[in-house]
Amino acid sequence: MSAETSRLVVFTEREEGPVCGLDEKVIYEAGGTLQCGRAGSLEDRIALAKPAEVLIASTAAMPHKFLLELPQLKGIVRTGIGYDSVDVEAATELGIAVANVPVFCQEEVAEHALGLLLSVTRKITLADRLTRQGKWVVGIQEDMLPIRRLRGQTLGLVGFGRIAQKLTDMAKALGLRVIATDPYAAPEAARAAGVDLMSIEELLPQSDIVSLHVPLTEKTRYLINSDSIELMKHGAILINTSRGPVVDEVALEEALADGDLGGAGLDVLEKEPPKIPHPLLDFDNVVVTCHFASCSLEAYADLRHSVSEQAAQILRGEFPRHLVNPQVKDLPQCRLRNQGVQAPDTEA
Repeated sequence: MSAETSRLVVFTEREEGPVCGLDEKVIYEAGGTLQCGRAGSLEDRIALAKPAEVLIASTAAMPHKFLLELPQLKGIVRTGIGYDSVDVEAATELGIAVANVPVFCQEEVAEHALGLLLSVTRKITLADRLTRQGKWVVGIQEDMLPIRRLRGQTLGLVGFGRIAQKLTDMAKALGLRVIATDPYAAPEAARAAGVDLMSIEELLPQSDIVSLHVPLTEKTRYLINSDSIELMKHGAILINTSRGPVVDEVALEEALADGDLGGAGLDVLEKEPPKIPHPLLDFDNVVVTCHFASCSLEAYADLRHSVSEQAAQILRGEFPRHLVNPQVKDLPQCRLRNQGVQAPDTEA
């Protein structure tokens, strides 16, 4: 089956070859051909994506004007949990199904958040840096203060989805009290985990450590800003493994410089990769990693399978398992429904 006669699944952010990383057999068996390429501009991406029935989305933006140029497109599958790179409202208006992989890397991101928490609170990265400089810091010394026992401290989770719930189990094993804020969280899930749900205004003043686990939306953009930081405990630690723009970095920098916050562990930044020099990298009490909290061999194997299988579902005329815009089903312009194939039930 050639690309000319089969239906295309297109990934515009990966080179051809193994690095493209999807299961071509699954796609082929659904009647499709996988085509990968790395487009350098919006125009190049439109040209590459033009013949696609299914698009694989990573971090490149898929705005309304981009989607308008793709009349054959029936569905988009995002290679991860968040889907802020896709204009979902525009996709829905055009009848395009959008899917994600909500179960991707739950363990990994929870572990990474815990790792950042430990690195900042236990001064692990700072101690490593000083040791490499030939400074052997023994016992309680000024360079390493303040440093406190974790047991008995309070971890405040902003967002209580799958990853935050995984982190809850890990944190409780260390003796941390866990509280959370999430207007969409099921109270029974919080009760089962032994976690008190409350407003963010109640959570921030109680938390010694605040860990962010929310998607990037207009409501969560700059959720952590000068006003919310003012509500936080003096010396509190901020952990962010969600999305960079959830935090106002100027406000964070000012709070760290003034000593209002005790440190931060960040896997994500507003602009990635950051332009060097970057002000947050000058603080000894800030640990920054390169947006790789999701990484493990197991997580990426699972991701490849889920993305490939959902692309195949769309090719078969089915709604993908993890449909994020279910309202598209009821629209007359729905491109999948208009194929005339009965779609199975889906999971959000």
